[in-house]
Parts: sequence; structure tokens; C-alpha cells
Amino acid sequence: MVAIRLLRHAPGAPGLRWLGLGPSLRPSRGLLKLQRLFNHHAFWARQRSYGQLRRLLGGSPVVVSLWRGKRLVGFGRASSDGECRAVLWDVVVAGDLQGRGLGRQVVEGLLNHPRVRGVERVYLMTTNSAGFYEQLGFRPVGTQQLLVRQAGRP
Repeated sequence: MVAIRLLRHAPGAPGLRWLGLGPSLRPSRGLLKLQRLFNHHAFWARQRSYGQLRRLLGGSPVVVSLWRGKRLVGFGRASSDGECRAVLWDVVVAGDLQGRGLGRQVVEGLLNHPRVRGVERVYLMTTNSAGFYEQLGFRPVGTQQLLVRQAGRP
């Protein structure tokens, strides 16, 4: 059995973003693998271009990835002011490996990062996985509303 390894990337994930680095800091076509992980296992992130991936990584101070050998099997990122608020983004695990605690590893990797650990509130948005996140201590907030403004629309 191939070991599963959580990588904690430097802010903005420059190795993954520019060199495609994966485990052992070796080139592994990591950006292509991230694109494939999103395309196959994250309906909200399908068809993101390399440019979009580079920009979202570059703007993310907290990035973790989960590898099984040379296969990228999980990913997550977070933004945070380091004090009051943090938001988890793009948490995804390959569908064939779900139910094995890998999503928990990704989320805990994000929550244990110094920029996220200890903030007053950590937010996330989910469409289909509320039960999973509730197991990790997240709760629905009935007093708040999710509002969205899409680019190019008033």
C-alpha cells in the first residue's frame, strides 16, 4: 500500500504553482493533477484554466495537498486575517478514496495552520457535505445569509 502524505505548501504554493512540485519536492505535473482533481471531483471548480489555478494558489496564504504516491488525491486552501476570520476554500478528495479520513486530514491541515489556528471564526460553504463538516465541529448559522455577487453583474 502506498502511503498517503499531506503537504503543507508555502504561502501562495509557489512550488506547485510554477514548478508543479509534488511529494519530495520533485516535479510531478502538480498543476495538471490539481486541474484533473477539480474536473473529476469538484463540480464547483470544473474547467478552471492553468491561469486561474495559478492566481487562486497565489492568493492563498494556506494551501495543503494530499498525495498517494505521485497521485494528487486531496486539496484545500484557506484565506485568513490571522486573528478574527478565516475561510476554507476548494476542499476536495478524490471520490474513490472518500470515507477513509482523507477529507478530515485536509481540513485539519488547514485548521492547524498558524494563520488559521485560533481565529475567532472559520467559515466555509458547502452544497452537499454539511454532515461531513458538522462532524468536524462546523455548525449551520441560522442568523446569517450567504450572498453572492457574480462578476459582470450588478
